[in-house]
Amino acid sequence: MPALPQILAYADELTAIRRDLHANPELGFQEHRTSGIVQKLLAEYGVDQIKAGLGGTGVVGLIKGKGNGSKRVGLRADMDALPIHETTNLPYASRNPGVMHACGHDSHTTMLLGAARYLAETRDFSGTAVVIFQPAEEGLGGARKMIAQGLFDQFPCDEIFGMHNNPNGKPGLFKIKPGKAMAGACFFDIKVHGIGSHAAMPDDGRDSIVIAAALVGELQTIVSRNVPPAKPAVLSVTTFHAGNAYNVCPTTATLSGTVRYFHDEVRALIEGRMREICSGMARMHGIEIELDIRNIFDVLENDADLSAAYLAAASEIVGSDNTLISQDLVMGSEDFSDMLKHVPGAYCTLGHGGTVAVHNPGYVFDDAVLSVGASVMARIVERRLQIEAVE
Repeated sequence: MPALPQILAYADELTAIRRDLHANPELGFQEHRTSGIVQKLLAEYGVDQIKAGLGGTGVVGLIKGKGNGSKRVGLRADMDALPIHETTNLPYASRNPGVMHACGHDSHTTMLLGAARYLAETRDFSGTAVVIFQPAEEGLGGARKMIAQGLFDQFPCDEIFGMHNNPNGKPGLFKIKPGKAMAGACFFDIKVHGIGSHAAMPDDGRDSIVIAAALVGELQTIVSRNVPPAKPAVLSVTTFHAGNAYNVCPTTATLSGTVRYFHDEVRALIEGRMREICSGMARMHGIEIELDIRNIFDVLENDADLSAAYLAAASEIVGSDNTLISQDLVMGSEDFSDMLKHVPGAYCTLGHGGTVAVHNPGYVFDDAVLSVGASVMARIVERRLQIEAVE
């Protein structure tokens, strides 16, 4: 695989780091072992300043270049795993039952470590590289917590870049979409408070299951009948829990799910209609229905100029034939979007030889692209903090 020679020289070490992280996955805000390894390696690499504890388990490192420029470029990787039981049977499969690096955050952490080592060794840039190892990306608000605790106040960045692996069977394929790229997301919980009864005498109660089932159908009309077709959105009910006996109509039923969107006015419309439907259904049946809906991810929007710069830097590593400007919106979400609300930047994907989708218990990452991702990260710093001839 194409990569910077210095990084290729320690590709085997990167593989060992990644496989160790994979075997010892940690859920969001519990990445204590991972955080400790990151701190230890950054110190060994000679990173100038290391700050641990932002966002709980987050780590930030500063690397100063040879030049005396004042510009600062951020690189970010996430560290958390998912509550999934791994089924790959790999020799380095998860040793923590029910926890797995099924989204490849172990690879993101390793790529950024590889880039940090290279940048600390070469320092062939003018300014400061800010390497950010973020906890709890998987819906737990790790980016927001780091920002709230002063990430960009203590470690200001002029621009910032992130990367996600893509198991598309196309190793080294760099893709980026300028502008809106990944959906914003809300999570919701609904509690239907009916009146319990004997299952043989349902007329004595208000059946929460029947009401909740009807509610699921009504919610599905929002996107199809209220949201303009040209504005993509998704509303999915993903859990339904009620009852625990054959002969009891339960008092309560609970639903939960997610909303995805690309326009704030669509998010507001969907939330408003959800509240109206829940309220109307409650009045119709003479019961109470509670709705709790909260924003989890903002829309991820890439800066157009920085997307072009990222693509150009990647082309120097993987070649122009292996870079692509995407036109596709992704309905998945990513909390790097929160960082992009504070600092302009860009987020890309990097293909690898795996073909099992992320968030799947059989997901396998292709270690051959670790050095590629590390090289792209390092190169964007060198290009954005280029040493001028006059220095």
